[in-house]
Amino acid sequence: MAKKRKKKKHEMEHINESWLLPYADLLTLLLALFIVIFASSAVDEARFSQISQVFNEIFEGGGNGIINESAPTTKIVPDDSEGKLEDNSSYFEDQKSLREMQDDLDEYIAVHELENQFETELTVEGLLLTIRDSVLFASGEATITPQYKGLANDISRLLALEKPRQVVIAGHTDNIPIRNAQFSSNWELSVMRAVEFLKIIVENNEVDPNLFSAKGYGEYKPIVPNDTVENRSKNRRVEVLIQPLVMEDGTAIIPQ
Repeated sequence: MAKKRKKKKHEMEHINESWLLPYADLLTLLLALFIVIFASSAVDEARFSQISQVFNEIFEGGGNGIINESAPTTKIVPDDSEGKLEDNSSYFEDQKSLREMQDDLDEYIAVHELENQFETELTVEGLLLTIRDSVLFASGEATITPQYKGLANDISRLLALEKPRQVVIAGHTDNIPIRNAQFSSNWELSVMRAVEFLKIIVENNEVDPNLFSAKGYGEYKPIVPNDTVENRSKNRRVEVLIQPLVMEDGTAIIPQ
């Protein structure tokens, strides 16, 4: 009877190491996943798609690719700035027209050396012309002084716009209370100054009175604190606001 061959000692002590291969594959997959997560947090959508394709090709054959189950943590919004520029072309054209009006007003101010009394500014609300009240009115009065009536007529001609625009004339005062035979408050004084200036403007037959309106804010919209004589002088003013025809988002403003 043949004797059974005894297993050698080293064969008995041999350990099955077949698990190392899947374990190494698992570590590789985890490393790849961490790389992708890190990269996707700092790349755009196109680059992320490229990374996804590369890693899916590397690990192809294991079912759905690992990148197919992942997505960027933040939504990438395509840059549509060129489209917005096209959509807002009417807005930019309208702003150009307002700047041209501002240039005309600035030229008039420079020619007549009125830099200390007149100021123009292009704001989000439109083209703003600010006139110190001392140019138009005597203290506590709402009637335009005769020597400046010609100046008011000149401004009215500059406001004869090619395209119809809403124009708002607003009166402002300082915070010194007023009480005389004509006005019992700064509200009344500011409103009447705006109205008087408005009347001069619309006397020019080239403008449409339907596009003009007057407001009075009294002392309640100062541009500087009313703490000095100079500042109070700055706050006493008449503002002419020429409104835009197109909003920044491209919406047209139809004059009422």
